[in-house]
Amino acid sequence: MARIGGKYDIAVVGAGHAGIEAALAAARLGCSVLCLCTCLDAIGNLPCNPSIGGTAKGQLVREIDALGGEMARAADATCIQFRMLNRGKGPAVYSPRAQVDRMAYRNYMKHALETCPGLTLMQGEAAEVVVDEEGKVSGIRLASGLLFEVQAIVLATGTYLKSMTFAGEMATHSGPDGMLSADRLTASLEQLGLPLRRFKTGTPARLDGRTIDYSRMEVQQGEPDGEGFSFGSGTPLSQAVCYLTYTNQNTHDIIRAALDRSPLFSGTIEGVGPRYCPSIEDKVVRFPEKGRHQLFLEPCGLETAEVYLQGLSTSLPEDVQLDMLHSIEGLENVTVMRFGYAIEYDCLDPLCLTATLETKTVPGLFAAGQLCGSSGYEEAAGQGFVAGVNAAHKVLGRAPFTLARTDGYIGTLIDDLVTKGTNEPYRMMTSRSEYRLTARQDNADQRLMGYGLMLGLISPERYAGMEEKYEMAKKEISRLKKTSVPPTEQLNSILEGCGTTPVATGIPLLDLLKRPQVTYADLAPVDTERPDLRRAVIEQVEIQVKYEGYIKRGLKEIEEQKRLEDRLLPEDIDYLSLHLLRTEARQKLDAIRPRTLGQAGRISGVSPADIGGLIVYLSSREGK
Repeated sequence: MARIGGKYDIAVVGAGHAGIEAALAAARLGCSVLCLCTCLDAIGNLPCNPSIGGTAKGQLVREIDALGGEMARAADATCIQFRMLNRGKGPAVYSPRAQVDRMAYRNYMKHALETCPGLTLMQGEAAEVVVDEEGKVSGIRLASGLLFEVQAIVLATGTYLKSMTFAGEMATHSGPDGMLSADRLTASLEQLGLPLRRFKTGTPARLDGRTIDYSRMEVQQGEPDGEGFSFGSGTPLSQAVCYLTYTNQNTHDIIRAALDRSPLFSGTIEGVGPRYCPSIEDKVVRFPEKGRHQLFLEPCGLETAEVYLQGLSTSLPEDVQLDMLHSIEGLENVTVMRFGYAIEYDCLDPLCLTATLETKTVPGLFAAGQLCGSSGYEEAAGQGFVAGVNAAHKVLGRAPFTLARTDGYIGTLIDDLVTKGTNEPYRMMTSRSEYRLTARQDNADQRLMGYGLMLGLISPERYAGMEEKYEMAKKEISRLKKTSVPPTEQLNSILEGCGTTPVATGIPLLDLLKRPQVTYADLAPVDTERPDLRRAVIEQVEIQVKYEGYIKRGLKEIEEQKRLEDRLLPEDIDYLSLHLLRTEARQKLDAIRPRTLGQAGRISGVSPADIGGLIVYLSSREGK
């Protein structure tokens, strides 16, 4: 007889970045939520780099914030250094990044879960997804045998499923940071017929900062007035200093001499690793012409000596790790606090998921994060939010919630996973979004807060504040258009100082601001009627004025794409019988079952000619 532990609307398995957002979103929508994790002390753990954001990832964090998620607020509250990356490029790739205090971040997230009404935290290993006679989710069973009755489950297991860590010849049955692996759930997923695969990722050593010679490294300062992630949260702290050093030829020789002891090259590791975040031994082999590789030294917190060495991810033996570390400038006498390791784990083929992140074959079972084949805290959090909202909507009888590629990076991330699949840990990059000029980090609030308000996760007051910001920007752009300045000596001196052509006649301020070399601040001395605007408004004014043509073109492309996205495909289409389509296209469409014509067109193996045939079929069907 089953031992019943209780009854909840939803169970969230895992309390990493995906599990946190899923549990909070579902509970805030009014569901009773049980959040399970193998160790309560690992909630919100940052097992790799103690940072949030970065190129493309910062966009994800701001989108999570605009929708009503928690990651941005946590990052701002625990930030020890903030930087805006890619300022030398256009605003489409500006990306906020925060170095955070690792322990403070974990404490913040644990407190957020503990104090959320309707949410219960519990330590325990989930061992079995229980389904009823119709194959729908009905419960979650722990390794202890305790059963909790639920209507929906969000699996956010990270890298813990049957995880193994590797450092040279040493292979350990372990999760990240020496935590226990979760070994029992894989068998349950296999029994449910879900497709599984084996992926791999890794992390570098952590060093004792007291044994590092920083005087021989380049200083990497943060921005003292960084704006942070959460819209309207205020300026985060930038107290910490990071440093830059490099590997050298001696380092590379040490690595090459030990490749026969690397589990990555010996065949011990079977999982597929991330192409865009390779280990140092992989870099040395793949890029033999490079004489050095960048390494960033980043503190793990303000009250610890532990320092993260970004760029030196490895699975080499510990003695080799010591040798290569001691060959690097500034690290000649360094002491290691935690050695680097590779980790291998089970995950799902994301093609078994819909755009809501619900599995196609087990109603009520959702998945998010690294279980779906992605990598990265931010990618996991974005998926967790969407999965949590949809699990709650399923329980509450509400319509599914999905984000399109045109909505931003979260929509692109999920669409890539469930439509194209991935053969390696998926990492978000700005190049993956064809709409990156309109889906910028600065306008995530304008793009997505309406969804957050509709869901009930953004307050009307916060939404009104967002609207006010863009209305102020609109008014200022109108004023700049109407306000002309004469060709004075002062104006021409400013223009020449900016490296642009002086003027001989009066000219609207808007036309001057359109010049790439001129900023809004440059024009202050000749703009006597300028209102006092906050930085976020000024940022919108500059971007909208300077990139007006590109933005208009991007919005036009979005409108064209929406025509395809709005064309829903009937659920009962028998793709295998559509002889207008090529065999590969019929098979791929039948396996993935796209929701829209736009999604069908992004499936690998489906050509434009196949889409044309599908349109002909739909027109014929609608005519009948």
